This record gives sequence, C-alpha cells and structure tokens, in this order.
Amino acid sequence: MSVRGVLVPVASAAVASLLSLGAPATASTAGGARAGGFVVSRAQFDKMFPGRNPFYSYQGLVDALGAYPGFARTGGETTRRREAAAFLANVGHETGGLRYVVEQNTANYGHYCDRRQPYGCPAGDRAYYGRGPLQLSWNYNYKAAGDALRIDLLRDPYRVERDAAVSWKTGLWFWNARQGAGTMTPHDAMVRNKGFGETIRSINGDLECNGKNPGQRQNRIDLYKRFAGILGTGAGGNLSC
Repeated sequence: MSVRGVLVPVASAAVASLLSLGAPATASTAGGARAGGFVVSRAQFDKMFPGRNPFYSYQGLVDALGAYPGFARTGGETTRRREAAAFLANVGHETGGLRYVVEQNTANYGHYCDRRQPYGCPAGDRAYYGRGPLQLSWNYNYKAAGDALRIDLLRDPYRVERDAAVSWKTGLWFWNARQGAGTMTPHDAMVRNKGFGETIRSINGDLECNGKNPGQRQNRIDLYKRFAGILGTGAGGNLSC
C-alpha cells in the first residue's frame, strides 16, 4: 500500500503469545492437511515459504479467512487457486518470503502519523509503521482496517505484529477492500479475470507499473507463476502492469 519499507522479523518470543481464534476442521488431501475448503494445503504453503518466520503460520492464515469468506472461494476452482496464488505471491514479495513482520527502517516510524485526522495517533506518533503481510502503515489505515475488522488497531497497532490471525486479516482487508493505485481491489481483479497485473497495480502501482521498477514487478510475477504451479493451475493472462 503506497511506499513500503523492508520488514524485519519479530522476536521468537512473540510467537508464543499468539492468540488462538479457533480453526475450521481439516481434511487430508494430496497436498497435505487442507483446512475447511481452502485451496491451499499446509504442505503447499510450506513449499511456497520454506524459510518463513514462524509468526506467519498456516493456522494463522486459516484463522483469518472467516473475515473475508469470498477470498479464494469465489468462482470456479481455477479462479480460486489463482486468487490464492496471487495473494500469496504479493505477500511473499512484500515480506521476503514471509520472513519479515515489521518495517526495518526505524527512521521512517515517525512519518506515519497524519495529525490532520480527527482521531490523531493515540498509540503515539511512532506507532503506525509497516506491519504484516501487506505492510499496514499510517494511522488512517490502522483506523480503517480496525473498523472493518472490528478490532481497535488505532489504539493497539502492535497487535498486528503479535497476533498471527490479526496480521493476516489486515492483509486480507487490503486485498478485498482497497483499490490502492488501481481501479479495482485485488480480489476483484482475480475473480473478474482481469489478471495478476491488476493486483500489482492496486498494491504498488505508483512505483512498479508503467515501466517503473521492472525488477520488482517481475519478482511478483515470477512468484505468482511458481505458486500457481504449486496449486496445480496456470497463471492466466495479463500478468504485468
């Protein structure tokens, strides 16, 4: 979402404090344990992110899915698999393969408090730095995501780096509810068959589309193609922006 900094791993002690929100029943598939109709199995997730930070658990993602039940459950099987691959490819790009949880450049931390907003920055001027799979940042984004998810992230933004399900939910919030620099949400881009390139435009189009930063853009595309293959489907057309 707009300009992103590089993220850094949280301490492993934070993993032990994750909140269990309950998980759907699982079923055995050829790809390993697959939760409640989700098109990505645990084994496939592990193959996509072999070096991930333990904070970004498969169970945390599964626990978050109820916040947006249309995600990877809309359309036919190919569309569902492509949407999951597209989301996870963008997430993988943003977090170095799910290795990083919070923004590394601490010099930026004080830049994300917009005092023009009537609700201000109750957690402190330096509390709204990038966190999570799609780097939620700025006080107004924490407010909007928290309102949508019914979690007070404006007053407790740190929950995004402490609770795996909440962290995943913020990524799903942007994916399903925000157009960013594009003309549609990433979810709509995939379920309306507009192509992976439109998800890049929504997430970071100001910096990566229309010929800008081709290496960054290509990395997203390469990840998407690989993840689509892991999920047993083709990537489709309109891959770039």
